[in-house]
Amino acid sequence: MPPLPDSSSLLGLSVALGIGLLVGAERERRKGSGPTRGAAGIRTFAVSSVLGAVGLLLGGGLLLAAVALVTGALAVVAYQRTREQDPGMTTEIALLLTCLLGGLAMRDAALAAGVGAALAALLAARNHLHHFVRSVLTERELHDALLFSAAALIALPLAPDRFLGPYDALNPYAMTQLVVLVMAVSALGYVATRSLGPRYGLPLAGFAAGFVSSTATIHAMGTRAASAKTQADGAIAGAVLSSLATMVQLAVVVAAVQPALLHALMWPLVLGSVAACAYSLVFFPRGSQAAPTATGHADRQDLGRAFDLKTALAFSAIVGVVLVVSAGLNAWLGVHGTLLAAAATGLVDAHATAASAAALVAAGKLPLDAAVWPILIGLSTNALMKAVVAFHGGGAAYAARIVPGLVLMTAAVWLGVWLG
Repeated sequence: MPPLPDSSSLLGLSVALGIGLLVGAERERRKGSGPTRGAAGIRTFAVSSVLGAVGLLLGGGLLLAAVALVTGALAVVAYQRTREQDPGMTTEIALLLTCLLGGLAMRDAALAAGVGAALAALLAARNHLHHFVRSVLTERELHDALLFSAAALIALPLAPDRFLGPYDALNPYAMTQLVVLVMAVSALGYVATRSLGPRYGLPLAGFAAGFVSSTATIHAMGTRAASAKTQADGAIAGAVLSSLATMVQLAVVVAAVQPALLHALMWPLVLGSVAACAYSLVFFPRGSQAAPTATGHADRQDLGRAFDLKTALAFSAIVGVVLVVSAGLNAWLGVHGTLLAAAATGLVDAHATAASAAALVAAGKLPLDAAVWPILIGLSTNALMKAVVAFHGGGAAYAARIVPGLVLMTAAVWLGVWLG
């Protein structure tokens, strides 16, 4: 009696059949009928996928390659028959990919299933994708999307992930990541504005992006306020709410590292959060002109660009200078300069200062009461850094409305220490 196939082979064959049926069902609805109908439908796709799986099962990669070549040749013949009625090659390429996915299912069933589902969804979204690219997406937005993709998918993976420069303070990968982050935050604000209008889109985008980097968010919102004057209030509200996200995230970081320290910081964080919320309401956009149009999108006349690459590079350069200065202070003062080092670190990231102080408390190297001071100093110098990038990103008019909010939040934090 021949040996029964093992469970992994049965799973792979089942997944291959499922992929073929799923993709084939979508193509069956579009193949039409009569002499000009498409060559491949649900049965052809299912057989092609199972054929790829059986090919890999019986002959390995070499037989799968031969099967794929035959499938590709048949797809070319089918295209020659229907190209006058339908010059597109989507069905033929999908058929070849389905065959390869059948072979992949025998090696990695989960990956093959995921790619197959994505392929079916992509084919089913044909009309929506065509409408989006042709009627919704503008030429400038397409250019910005390509530029962001190049930065995130090409420049970032190629950047070396090691420390260089003075005091080994600069990491090219981290600096490139920061540029991509600033571009992403600005693009998030653009998408939210276009979808919800400046009244709700920019404040919501600012709060969400603040969990990634409040400093980068303030810079990106400043760029948007400077380029689109009618969105200035929404951008300011979003920038202020990003500092609220800083308070929330700092509380989460401290609670994760040393929960006892969170009790000592309760009043400073609560009052700082209340101050941020109250100040953001002053600039929360009002009036129907900020709402989306009847088509569900905001008016495009004053949306500006999704992001500005030059300002993102400049912001990354500013942070790089601060990192070098911070590393120099740490090298000069060592472990004895806790407060000054916290002030320097806070210029870049208030959460890093909080995490370091909480870790020292957890290790028994710093008293609980003493750990509050470096965290608050880090928050204060971080507010100073935000004021600098606000001026750089949005100019004097934007900074004049951001800085009072930063001062109010910082004062509320220190008042919380006195109340506590």
